[in-house]
Amino acid sequence: MEKQIMKIQTAFGVKANTQHGSRTFVYEVEGIRYNETTDKFNSPIRRSGSVYITVPYDRMNQEMQRITQMGGKIVSIKSMSEHYQTNGQITSQEEKTQPKITSKKEEKTQPKITSKKEEKTQPKITSKKEEKTQPMIQGKPQSKPKSDKKGIPVNTYRPKKPFIGKCLSSSELVREGGEGTVRHLVFDLSGSNLHYLEGQSIGILPPGKDANGKPHKIRLYSIASTRHGDNLDDNTVSLCVRRLEYNHPETGERTYGVCSSYLCAMEEGSDVAITGPVGKEMLLPNDEDSTIIMIATGTGIAPFRAFIWRMFKEKEQNPDYQFKGLAWLFFGCAYTPNILYKEELEELQRQFPDNFRITYAISREQKNKDGGKMYIQHRIQENADELWEHIQKQNTHTYICGLKGMEGGIDEGMSAITGKFDIDWTKYQRQLKKEHRWHVETY
Repeated sequence: MEKQIMKIQTAFGVKANTQHGSRTFVYEVEGIRYNETTDKFNSPIRRSGSVYITVPYDRMNQEMQRITQMGGKIVSIKSMSEHYQTNGQITSQEEKTQPKITSKKEEKTQPKITSKKEEKTQPKITSKKEEKTQPMIQGKPQSKPKSDKKGIPVNTYRPKKPFIGKCLSSSELVREGGEGTVRHLVFDLSGSNLHYLEGQSIGILPPGKDANGKPHKIRLYSIASTRHGDNLDDNTVSLCVRRLEYNHPETGERTYGVCSSYLCAMEEGSDVAITGPVGKEMLLPNDEDSTIIMIATGTGIAPFRAFIWRMFKEKEQNPDYQFKGLAWLFFGCAYTPNILYKEELEELQRQFPDNFRITYAISREQKNKDGGKMYIQHRIQENADELWEHIQKQNTHTYICGLKGMEGGIDEGMSAITGKFDIDWTKYQRQLKKEHRWHVETY
C-alpha cells in the first residue's frame, strides 16, 4: 500500500517528505514561564524548562494545540529515529525527555535523561517484579582528586566506577499542610576521595533498569551542604530532593520520578552510588565583603543552604573566610509549610540581622500589589531600587536556582528596575554574565 507523504512545519522551516504511517515524532518544547496563568496547569511542561514529547502521528495536531494553549513553544519536530541519533547517548545537564504517549495496552514509558536536583524524570516506576537491582560496584578513589586549573574538584568518581556511600539520615522538610514531599538526605563519604565545593552537584545512579532493559541514567542534584558536610567532619554530603509525581496529561495516570522516588524512600544504612562532583557555574566568590543575592524556588534552595551555612555557621571551620558582606535570599514556594529549612534560616537571620536577609514569595497565600498571586518577580519589583543599587557594584553576585520557568519572571522584574533608569536589561545582564556576576542553574 502506498504510504502518504506530509510536510511538518517546524520552528526552523518546513521538513519535507516525512512518511507517517505508524511513525512517531519527537517535539522539543520550551518551558512555560512561571506566572499566575500557568500556575493552573499540573503538567510536566509547566514544571520543566525544556522537554521532549514523543507523539504518535495521529495525535500530532491535538498535541500541537495543547502545547500552544499552555503557552509552550515547539522548537523542533523530529522523527523518533532522528531524535535518538541526535540525543540517544546524551546525559548532559540540558537533556530532558518525557515518556512516550501510547495506548494503555502498549504503554511503555521511557526514563528522562536529566541532570539536576529536584529530579527531572518522568518515567513510570516499574514494579518490584520487573525492577532488578544491579550490584553496587565500588569505584576506587583516585590517588588525587581530579580538578581543573583553579583547583576545583571535578569527576573524582564517574558513572562506570561510582563511589558507594551509605545513607546516614533522611528527614522530611515539608511540614503539615504543605504540598508534596521533600527529603533532606545525608550520605557518608568515609573512605572516599570525594571532595566538593559549595555550589557543585553530585550524581546519583538509581538501581534497576528502565523500560528498555537498560541501566537507569545518572541524575544530578545540587549539594545542600558545605565542603565540611553537616557533621563538620569532611565525610558527608547532603541533598535536598523532592519526589516528582504528576498526572500524565493524556492518560491521567499517576506517574512518579524514578530517582527522586528511590531517594525519598531510602532508609538509613542503604547503599547509594555517587558520582562527581561537577559544576563551576554556582561557586561562591572568595571576597568576604561581597553582596550575594540568591533567588530560589523549591529545592533550588539547596546550593544556597550551602552558601549560608558557610557564611554564618562555620566561622570556626573557615578561618580564611569570614563573611562580612550582605547575603539576601529570595525564596518562592506555594505554601508556608513548603518553606524549606525555615527554622534554621530564620535563626541565622536573627543572629546576623545586618548581614542576612530573607524575602519570601508564597504564591498561594500572599497577594501582589495588583491582588494576584505573589511570585518571585513581584518581590524583585518591590525591592527594585535597593537591588539595582547592589547589582551595579562590582562585588555583587546574583544566583538563580530552581524551575527554568522562573527566569522569565525574574527578567521581567529586572527590566522594570532598569527601565526606570533607561537601561536595557538584556544588554546589562549580558555584561553581568561576561563579568561572571550573574549565575543561573535552572531545570
